Amino acid sequence: MGIHYDYKSKRGERAMLKEAKRKERLALRKAKRASTNPVEHVEEEKMHDINKPITLDDLTNPNK
Repeated sequence: MGIHYDYKSKRGERAMLKEAKRKERLALRKAKRASTNPVEHVEEEKMHDINKPITLDDLTNPNK
């Protein structure tokens, strides 16, 4: 018996191993993607009071 008699009989086993490896790589990629891009929490900017006039200080001060 040579190796060629064994080839077709193990086809299903090889296919299952290949599929398992593919699913594992896909799961790792999904986990990596999920950990690098968490849901971004956008800080709400404080709105300028509508009743108060806008001054030059309001426009140019980076701390406000």
